[in-house]
Amino acid sequence: MLGLGFGDCGKGLFTDALCRRWSAHTVVRFNGGAQAGHNVVLPDGRHHTFAQFAAGTLVPGVATVLAYPVVVHPAALLVEYARLRTLGVEDALERLKIDHRCRINTPFHQAAGRLRELQRGTQAHGTCGVGVGETVRHALCFPDHVLRYGDLARPALAMKRLDLIRRDLLAEFSAMAEKPARQGLARLEYQVLSDEGAAERWLSGVVALLRQVPPASPARIAEHLNRPGCVLFEGAQGVLLDEWRGFHPHTTWSSIHPEAVEAVAAEYGFTARVEHLGVLRSFLTRHGEGPFPTCDSALGLLLEPHNTSDGWQGQFRRGHPDALLLRYALSVLGPLDGLLVSHLDVFDRVSALQWCDAYQAAPTGDEANLMHRDAARPDLVTQLLPGAPGNLAHQAALTRLLSLAAPRYGAELITSSPALLERTVALAKCPVWFGAYGPTYETVRSVAASP
Repeated sequence: MLGLGFGDCGKGLFTDALCRRWSAHTVVRFNGGAQAGHNVVLPDGRHHTFAQFAAGTLVPGVATVLAYPVVVHPAALLVEYARLRTLGVEDALERLKIDHRCRINTPFHQAAGRLRELQRGTQAHGTCGVGVGETVRHALCFPDHVLRYGDLARPALAMKRLDLIRRDLLAEFSAMAEKPARQGLARLEYQVLSDEGAAERWLSGVVALLRQVPPASPARIAEHLNRPGCVLFEGAQGVLLDEWRGFHPHTTWSSIHPEAVEAVAAEYGFTARVEHLGVLRSFLTRHGEGPFPTCDSALGLLLEPHNTSDGWQGQFRRGHPDALLLRYALSVLGPLDGLLVSHLDVFDRVSALQWCDAYQAAPTGDEANLMHRDAARPDLVTQLLPGAPGNLAHQAALTRLLSLAAPRYGAELITSSPALLERTVALAKCPVWFGAYGPTYETVRSVAASP
């Protein structure tokens, strides 16, 4: 399952529903880390926001695999496990397998990531404040200092690497000690990096996880995945936040792409054909910083108890369907087997949505490499063009374009879910497999919408 937007598209709901419908035995998390926030609501009112456990965990017997290259936050895993126990799920850790190669998200990465975002000021990227991106960045800069899940079983080695990580990051932010920026939130985060006893306390706290979830070898995970039955691959974030295809720098240090799924499947010798499903909402949302052309404050009435503007990400925004962003997402992902569409009950709360079919935008630099324009109306952008893989300069130029773009809406309003699905299918040239008409798996049903 791959999100087609900026996240918050319903991957948790569909993972829970499809685990039940298809009797899945395992859900594989193949990217990201603890910054995921996949909401699952049960018909009896129980709710959980899944960060690291798979969103199928409320289904009895469904296992979670945290595959390499997922970034693991052990302390947060224990907190999430405690929360699941209050919901009656006592065996979540027994059903969890973690590849021993997974990089570890420490409190030092978390503090450094927050400090880096605070330093950006008005140029904030939109961090979740968990430290996943900082863990990946640090591993690239200091490959010999990386702490992996398997290392936690060797306390002396783990302590050595924890101290190296803390010192690496402390050196980077040491200049803050003499600046006013160290006050407030920054001061608290800097204290984490300065605390020489923090590593030992943190390590002693996560030992409980190692006792219940020992590091797993790729061979052991492969044996588990290749049992008969259904396996789901649950992606984190959406492709518009992809590290290479998202709108730089408001992205995640993670790949949301069929190739990422196929690479993980191949790593564990999973030979069954993987069907790739794109997940999207009936309307767009964006949590945190970054351009959002169809954002409409009038849609703020679409309140969601599990998506608020609190925390490090900041404002949760809503917008109308955007054909250009959807077409862009589909172009960078390549062919999909089907679509999953959530929040199709939106028309119970609003009378209509608008459909953005073009942007009005002033000419920019090398625009020929950024967009297609309407032949009759050169002021109208009709398509965004991705750059070559790894070309972050191109992605940053797209970000600037989106920041200046104003949506051009079609004359005809969308007033029903069938009308919305019809437009979506026509654009995607891909069938909708299932739609969700509410927050629980009971509202998910097959949709007869195909090109």
